[in-house]
Amino acid sequence: MEFVKMHGLGNDFVMLGHEQARDRNLPDLARRMCDRHFGAGADGLIAVLPADNADFTMRIFNPDGSEPEMCGNGVRCAVKFYLEHGPGRGSNPDTVTVNTLAGLRPVSIVRRGSETAYTVDMGAPVFEADKVPVTADADRALEYPLPIGNTRIKVTCVSMGNPHCVVFVDQDLTDTEFRMLGPQLSAHEAFPRQTNVEFVTVLGRNELRMRVWERGAGETLACGTGACATLAAAHITGRADREATVHLPGGDLNIQWLENGPILMTGPAQTAYTGVWAG
Repeated sequence: MEFVKMHGLGNDFVMLGHEQARDRNLPDLARRMCDRHFGAGADGLIAVLPADNADFTMRIFNPDGSEPEMCGNGVRCAVKFYLEHGPGRGSNPDTVTVNTLAGLRPVSIVRRGSETAYTVDMGAPVFEADKVPVTADADRALEYPLPIGNTRIKVTCVSMGNPHCVVFVDQDLTDTEFRMLGPQLSAHEAFPRQTNVEFVTVLGRNELRMRVWERGAGETLACGTGACATLAAAHITGRADREATVHLPGGDLNIQWLENGPILMTGPAQTAYTGVWAG
């Protein structure tokens, strides 16, 4: 079975077209192909499939086989795959619409010479606790004191079609602190569907640094929905303006929260290699 390996700022994915994904047990295939020792190694498996209401449907599966609602870096890779290896091959559109479990996502293709960036309309952030979802004795969990052991950590919870828990820190966490708190918060009982966790250092009104622990995947080099959640949380708590560069371990994303609601995420997608899976 042929596949393509792609990444968005180091957040890497095994990419499959409709013919490769058809009649496959995709959760099981994701567990095997995403294994970094016995498989191709990836943060997720993405299938680019037909859609009636969009150019294509994106389904994504984590290395543990779970299926998240949305992935910002993944949708950029999916558009690149669609245009270079899928039904969109040979076309040169300015916009592609992607059907996801979080809804339709329009993606604009921005070509600057030999470089291409992808601007994704990620939808509006949602702060209502029951829609994130997070269990909290407040309508919105903004700077909410979440109990962890014998202490409480202030979290700001937001949905970008998938749940996020943003923690602002005065200085970057050590690796030990990150690898302890990340999984604790991700699997906290307050999050019925678990959550992605972003630890954020504010560098300025238009500059944020983020490290992420993703549910179902663990630490990744980048998270597009997490970067959007980070800006939304920073702005609503008065820490940042509506547009900022979010620095991730794998590179930078430009995030803009428009006045009329949606957040725009702009970043690259790259092909690492093509291969043949014999499993």
